[in-house]
Formats: sequence, C-alpha cells, structure tokens
Amino acid sequence: MTDKERIGFIGVGLMGQGMAANILAKGWPLTVMAHRNRAPVDDLVSHGAGEVASPREVALASDVVILCVTGTPQVREILEGPEGLASAGRALVVVDCSTSDPAATVAMAAGLAPRGITLLDAPLGRTPADAAQGTLDVMVGGEDAVVARIRPVLEAFAGRITHTGPTGTGHTMKLLNNFLSLGYASLYAEALALGAKAGLSAETFDAVIRGGRMDCGFYQTFFRYVLERDENAHRFTIRNGFKDMTYLSSLANAAGVANPLGAAVRNALGLAVGLGHADRYVPMLSDVAAQTTEHA
Repeated sequence: MTDKERIGFIGVGLMGQGMAANILAKGWPLTVMAHRNRAPVDDLVSHGAGEVASPREVALASDVVILCVTGTPQVREILEGPEGLASAGRALVVVDCSTSDPAATVAMAAGLAPRGITLLDAPLGRTPADAAQGTLDVMVGGEDAVVARIRPVLEAFAGRITHTGPTGTGHTMKLLNNFLSLGYASLYAEALALGAKAGLSAETFDAVIRGGRMDCGFYQTFFRYVLERDENAHRFTIRNGFKDMTYLSSLANAAGVANPLGAAVRNALGLAVGLGHADRYVPMLSDVAAQTTEHA
C-alpha cells in the first residue's frame, strides 16, 4: 500500500508521456485517459498505470489531476464538458501544464472553486527529452499551501520549479518565456535567410555565433536542425508557437501594453502557418524564411 496521492494524467503526448512515466516510476498511483494515439497509453499501462475513458472517470480515480494538452479550449472542455472533471462532483486539485490564456485560467479557477476544484497553472519549459529525463522547468501559479502539496509530484518530472505567484501567473510567465524563445527562432531564421542571400553559409554563421555572447541552449537546439537536419532537435510545432503568440497578444491588449515585437514574431509564425507549415517544428522556420527569400 502507498500513502501517496492518486494522480490522474490527461494528455500523454510528446511532453506528457515522459512526465507520466516519471510519476509512475517514482511511486504514485497513476490513471491515464484513453487517447487516439494508443502507444503512450499502452506503454504506461504496461508499467502499472490504470486506464479510463473520460475525464469524469479520471476525476473519480484521482486526488490530483495533471493536464498536458494544447491550450485553453482543450482545458475548458476537459474541466467543464459534459463528461469533464467537474461532472464527477468531487474535490480535486487540477494542475494545468498547458500553455494557455492567463485571463481564461483565472476565470476558470474562480468558477471551479465553489465546486471544490482548485486549479493551478504549471506550464513547462524545455523539451520532450527533458520530460523523459525528469528535468523540465515548471512555472507554477497558485496558493502557497496547494503548491507545497503538489510540489513532490512536480519534482517527479521537473528539475527546476518556480512558484510565480497566484493562479494565472504561471501562464503569464510561460507566455513571456515563449515570446523570448520564438523571438529568437524568428531572428535566427531571418538572419540565416539574409546571410544566404548575401553568400554566407549556415556553417559560417554558426562559426561566428557558437561560443560567443549570442550563443545559448535554444540556439544550439535550433542549429542542430539547421546544420544536422535533426528534425527532433526541438519538437514544438509552429502551430503551437502561433497559438502562444496569439495568447500573448491578448495579454498585452488586456494590460494596455504595446507589443510591437510580439506582433512581428506572431506574423512570422502566421506566415509559416499560412504557407502550410503549421505542423512542422519551430527550427524549420529557417526553411520557411529561406523559401520566402527565394521568391523575394
């Protein structure tokens, strides 16, 4: 028998599978929900996880439920849909690891609290490889006592946990984080395209930047695709990047803050989506920029 809380997990995709596997391996009873991609679910079940068919059943089997889905619409359906978590009618802590609209997160948290559901936002930094290794960054928003309660669960898959403040601040910080990373990606892609047009190879570009003051971990994963064509160097889709920059635009508008660079980054991603590259990964923006430059 174990005195650990029962954990439910919805969204065992690129990030979620590694996170759930670490939770299970470190001793928490785990329930996962059936999904159109059977492979991650089957793997977790083979290692001792339980499987159910709806969020409501996840709620009935769990004390804490972790969500790792795309964004606000998916989170809202899982929480409030006809077979959603709230329909089970029991007290829960729900930890939303998606990248979502902070205003919507705050509103959902307020609406769910009278029903005994405490919603925390705990979006993620780093990559699926870090999820598998248990070294993700987590930005968590919520009350001190609830964050302390779930911290041991987060530590199963996170190497660094930052309590950002009340619910909603985790998603705000994640959008700012992604603004920086997607801004870098857009700059790299455009700089490479300009360099190529002027006769500079990607190898020459890298020889100057790598090891200098403009080098960083994100640069290195981006250029693992550029130089080595490793399509799995950073498995984060352009579609999701565009979604996150759209949320950032809403955040800036609500705050009354000018966000011209955010608009430029969103437009770069939107162009790639419009050209049919939505489901490619962010380092492949370099190909899109090269394509558009060729026709300039």
